[in-house]
Order: sequence, then C-alpha cells, then structure tokens
Amino acid sequence: MDFSEYSGMELIEIYGELLSKMREDKLIRSKNVTGDLGEYIVVDYYTKTKGLPKLQFAPPSTKNIDAISVNGERYSIKCITTNTTGAFYGIEKDTDINAIKPLFEYVVIIKLNEKYQPEFILELDWEAFFKHKHWHSRIGAYNLLVTNSLIEDGKMIYKKI
Repeated sequence: MDFSEYSGMELIEIYGELLSKMREDKLIRSKNVTGDLGEYIVVDYYTKTKGLPKLQFAPPSTKNIDAISVNGERYSIKCITTNTTGAFYGIEKDTDINAIKPLFEYVVIIKLNEKYQPEFILELDWEAFFKHKHWHSRIGAYNLLVTNSLIEDGKMIYKKI
C-alpha cells in the first residue's frame, strides 16, 4: 500500500479507523496494540497449523495466561520487538521451582518486525521458563531475555526464512 500522498492528519485518521476495525474483528482487545496483535497471530497460527494444539483466547483479565488449548493447557504469550519480554508477575524473587504451582504450562514468545510480521514464534515449557527467567529489579518481576541458550531450550514453532 502506498500512503505517500496522505498528510500526517490523514494518516492518523486512517490509523484510528484501522484500530476500530481491528477491535471490531477482535484482532486487538486492549490498548496494548502490539501485544494484542502478537497474541492474535500466535492463536491463529497454532489453530491453523497441523500438529499444533488448537488455542482459544483466555477470558479478558485472566491472570498469567492469554490462551488455553482445547486440552486445557495454559499459555502465556509475550510479544516482543526487542530481545526482552514483558513481566511475569506472581512469582516471588528467588522462589524455588518446587515451591510454586506452575502459572502456565507454556510461554510463547513471538517477535514482530517493524511491519508487525512475525520473525519467530518460540515455545518454552514451564521448566525452561523457570531456568531462564531473569529478575527485573525495577519492576519487581521476572522477564525473559531471548538468548541463544533460551532458543536452544525452546521449541521453534515458526521462523521467518
């Protein structure tokens, strides 16, 4: 699409209309457009790809998870544009893996490029998440840093060629 002939105000109006349409079609569900688009892409990809579990969105405001498989497995989905995920709340600092009930079975990291196209979709189970979690002292929660080690311990679901 060529938008070069539009003024700044016209582009803003088009963006607003596009956001309204994406909300109407349930592609986005909150003010976190990037996160919502990442969740939509992951759920859509899993559901349409043979051999992957069929996912459905968790109800809005469900703690710690964004999707549930038809078998009841819980998925936390983190959309990134850098190499650091958002926060995982609900785990105290230095908690032992055996001292906490898993908050989800899987975390899925989707990295989007500047045009909101997926670069990769990576799945980690609870144990791999726990191994690689990184304490972020400023926010008081864990996050994940996408490193070669983390990628090796995960399952690459999709990678752009």
